[in-house]
Amino acid sequence: MEAFKFFLQSLLVFHLLFLVQPAHADGVAPEEARQLRDEVRGMFYHAFDGYMEHAFPLDELRPLSCEGEDSLGGYALTLIDSLDTLALLGDQERFASSVEWIGKNLQFDINKTVSVFETTIRVLGGLLSAHLIASDYATGMRIPSYDNQLLNLTEDLARRLLPAFDTPTGIPFGSVNLMFGVDEHESKITSTAGGGTLTLEFGILSRLTNDPIFEQVTKNAVRGLWARRSKLNLVGAHINVFTGEWTQKDAGIGTSIDSFYEYLLKVSNMNQNSGPVM
Repeated sequence: MEAFKFFLQSLLVFHLLFLVQPAHADGVAPEEARQLRDEVRGMFYHAFDGYMEHAFPLDELRPLSCEGEDSLGGYALTLIDSLDTLALLGDQERFASSVEWIGKNLQFDINKTVSVFETTIRVLGGLLSAHLIASDYATGMRIPSYDNQLLNLTEDLARRLLPAFDTPTGIPFGSVNLMFGVDEHESKITSTAGGGTLTLEFGILSRLTNDPIFEQVTKNAVRGLWARRSKLNLVGAHINVFTGEWTQKDAGIGTSIDSFYEYLLKVSNMNQNSGPVM
């Protein structure tokens, strides 16, 4: 657990220090670096303010029509996506007000079928990051009134995703209904990235809640994929979660596979001495 806390604190401290005293790339003068930083800040607020004015609380903003749409599940996705960026920019007022709104208004007891992969990396990841920032004095963004609302929401959402992992191989379905579970007509084909890029968020949740189930099911999914690797230690792009047969055997580091390898490295770094990924 100490190694895990050190990993998270190191990431937060690195990002916060970068905002206070940004690193300068070779050949970039300090004044130019400050200008580029301000441009990035301006670009973020242009997008964020546009979303809040024209689309909130829907998921995303359609840039040409300036209308909102529910693209993932209908739970203010862009706001959740933006929480850690608001914190990294030092915008304590908007970070705190956004956390407060989510804690009071967001719920996942809804009849929506969502992508397990997208919901994990964007919603679970966004809520977990914001929870860690809002509850830790070391970040400088701690919210005094915060009472684990985001962590409670994350745990509720993760439990609604668990039925997707109920397969013979342990590799999850690609989609799940947040109220009713996996539809009987749901495709049994999923991508390697979709089934194997979940361990970081679920693993952190297990450690924060002291419930091993979340990390267990995602590790089982990774093991299920790795057990079906080729003699060259390569995995395919798509697999049948019931039979374990590759439906697309092409190997690579691009679409449908890329983040599988990314998470193997990240989870290994997170675990350090607390156990292997496999």
